[in-house]
Amino acid sequence: MTSRERVLTTLSLKEPDRVPIDLGQAAGDGITIKAYKNLIACLGLPEREIRVAGKSSQTALVDEDVLQLLKVDFRRLDLGKPDGWVDEDLGNDTYRDEFQLVKKRPEGGLYYDLVASPMADIDTVERIDEYPWPDPDNPGRFRGLKERAEKLHTETDYAVVLQINSSFFMRCCELRGWENFLMDLAVNEEFAVALMNRFLDYRLKVAENALREVGKNVDVVLVSGDDLGMTDRTMISPAMYRKLVKPIQKRMFDFFKENTHAVRFYHTDGAIYPLIEDFIEIGVQALNPIQVSTVGMGDTAKMKRDFGDRLAFWGAIDTHRVLPYGSVSDVRDEVRRRIKDLAPGGGYVLCSVHNIQPDVPPENMMAMFESAYEYGRYPINL
Repeated sequence: MTSRERVLTTLSLKEPDRVPIDLGQAAGDGITIKAYKNLIACLGLPEREIRVAGKSSQTALVDEDVLQLLKVDFRRLDLGKPDGWVDEDLGNDTYRDEFQLVKKRPEGGLYYDLVASPMADIDTVERIDEYPWPDPDNPGRFRGLKERAEKLHTETDYAVVLQINSSFFMRCCELRGWENFLMDLAVNEEFAVALMNRFLDYRLKVAENALREVGKNVDVVLVSGDDLGMTDRTMISPAMYRKLVKPIQKRMFDFFKENTHAVRFYHTDGAIYPLIEDFIEIGVQALNPIQVSTVGMGDTAKMKRDFGDRLAFWGAIDTHRVLPYGSVSDVRDEVRRRIKDLAPGGGYVLCSVHNIQPDVPPENMMAMFESAYEYGRYPINL
């Protein structure tokens, strides 16, 4: 099969020729800059300037030669930067982004943390429009998008992943400040719902413009990257999720159902097992990252039995302990186990649980990709 055929077959819950492999082409499947430099050296490739995929998370854009060597089946398609805006350098390794969020990397830190929220003092519905919302029609976001989509679709046989990401829950947490917005959900429901809907209005207008440009030249669309789980439980109660967040997520997924044929991809970290049935109900087709180190998520065989006839799984290779601290043999055993559990019948894309961190030895990264290719051949007989 071609990569595109392989991906579309497995995401339609049928068995392809082998398990598709991903690295940095969707969301929550990437690699940090330091880890990527180590991987390049391990592959024996020349040093190069690392392109940044995510400034806050310090992730790298993976180069074509690396993608080819690791037999990655996907290629990402990103929107452009808005005209008239560059992140404002505030000094002391601090910046302000397009949404007026201020983020700072502490001394010795790896990532940028939120330090100032622009809507911290806005807590009534009437004041939501006081916030300087970015322009969803800014032409810089879409310039050249149509041509790049056509080129990827017609000149390669990879599965094209459109990076739209219409997340609203976590973005509202950032805009208001985490403590403020979680309190809003508890005691100021009308405002919390209005703010989430207003943010989604902006996101869906961006998505509408992007989908008009790409047409049928994309195979997977990143609908959302809203994290709803912690290590031991959901971030908010399932009851609160179903009352306040799920109806808005349904509106989001309904929009994508109506406006694109592409497979609907949803990223959410953590212990979200109690919500998976809800995700399927609203239209999630591929769930990432399957954080197996969290409560309720480690029994991937059970997950496959419970949901595998209706949902594809994307991720599941443990980044909490196995990849950073395990041996090469441990990594190979992890890959073998997740393929055995999740791949039969199709419906599994293999990659790490979220971004590969700087402390992961390059030998373990290579063991993950090499054993994925070795063990992932159909029929699965492990």
